Amino acid sequence: MFERLLPHLPDPILLADVLAELRRNLSSFPQAMLGEVGLDRAARVPIDYAATPRELTHFIVPLEHQLAILEPQIDLAVEFYRNISIHSVKSQQATMTLLDRMHQKHGSKWQRISIDLHSCGLSVETWKAIEKRHLNVYMSLSTVINGRSPNHRTLIEACSPSRILVESDYHPVERCTERTWEMVLTVAEIKGWAVETTWTEDLRAEDWDAVRRLERNWQEFRKGNHEANPLRPVARKTP
Repeated sequence: MFERLLPHLPDPILLADVLAELRRNLSSFPQAMLGEVGLDRAARVPIDYAATPRELTHFIVPLEHQLAILEPQIDLAVEFYRNISIHSVKSQQATMTLLDRMHQKHGSKWQRISIDLHSCGLSVETWKAIEKRHLNVYMSLSTVINGRSPNHRTLIEACSPSRILVESDYHPVERCTERTWEMVLTVAEIKGWAVETTWTEDLRAEDWDAVRRLERNWQEFRKGNHEANPLRPVARKTP
């Protein structure tokens, strides 16, 4: 298998070059976020990435290698005060440990940025632990990815109303709005929120419905600068 894979592997590049390019991009685009980046213990290396259909090998990228590439990118995002979109695939414990380590490393600067757990597939137990320990971490859900499992409904139910976002996670841009709206309706149903049929200005926050609530969450996510939350050790179960 490796003999078949080897001719298709790209030439190695230095991590320093990747980080230098990221630094230039963050400098050039002041509103840009970092992402998506993350940890994936399920993805297998394809023989030829560009082939259709794509044939997969049994090789995966070691978690240690993923972390060695991910953490310096997060460091840059903190340096530039940029929010981050992170995926976590079969990496619940590693993701919790990473978030804790970044909080300890960067202190108050960590609280200045927001983290989105993109198409979040964590267990309810793991999410609740993260939500409590990291006031700057949000979850976003999509029907394309999360709709494959009923777990997303229990996640929505468990998530604080102020920490949930919606997304499409869909590549063709012409379908993104439709896919995002599907998740808006799902969140509204589970949270017991009405969905606006008219738009009235100057409503009190307690009278807001689903769209306004989710819009506020997005604005708070974009703004960052979250209240300090001292990190305390907690006992964890291995997922």
